[in-house]
Amino acid sequence: MAARCRPLEVLAIDRSPGYAGWARAAATAGTHVVVADARDLPVRDGACDAVVSGLTLNFLAPPAAAVAEMVRTVRAGGLVAAYVWDYAGGMDLLRLFWGAAVDADPSAAALDERRRFPLCRPDALGALWTQAGLGEVSVAPIEVPTVFADFADLWEPFLTGQGPAPGYLATLSAADRERVRDALRAALPCGPGGSVELTARAWAVRGRRAG
Repeated sequence: MAARCRPLEVLAIDRSPGYAGWARAAATAGTHVVVADARDLPVRDGACDAVVSGLTLNFLAPPAAAVAEMVRTVRAGGLVAAYVWDYAGGMDLLRLFWGAAVDADPSAAALDERRRFPLCRPDALGALWTQAGLGEVSVAPIEVPTVFADFADLWEPFLTGQGPAPGYLATLSAADRERVRDALRAALPCGPGGSVELTARAWAVRGRRAG
């Protein structure tokens, strides 16, 4: 956002000190990074021209509390926006992963983000923005090609323990992880040289605070 929109000042917030430290090290001039909770923003009423939540809203409970804070801190006529992954149908990699996991372990179905995050759909996002009193509400898709050089390039991030799918894998025995890995490998569409080309879709929602 800093590079594309060139705002005079950016306040970036994350409640993880580790993530905030990484962002602080990479920040450009005019960008300030603080550790805080999105449901209690350290910003006075109406101080911002725009407030944006990136790939976070579905992890906040209740999400309406975070949206209310975004509305509180934006000026009259200002923009309130968010984007979240389309877990229901637009995340090819996760759909294939959870399909493979459920084949190997039916209990894994309860952890699938498609079930856990019903918010990540156009109608639910639009309703949340409208209920927050925002006007000119619109929802649009963002599609991102996700290309992996080979299966190892795709699989290794699942072993980090970060996120629902890697966290699930971390609870499995080595043998069970291998079963999920083999099922996923068999389900993937592979191109020349073993490359894997998939698509990731996010839904972006935006609205304006009344003047």
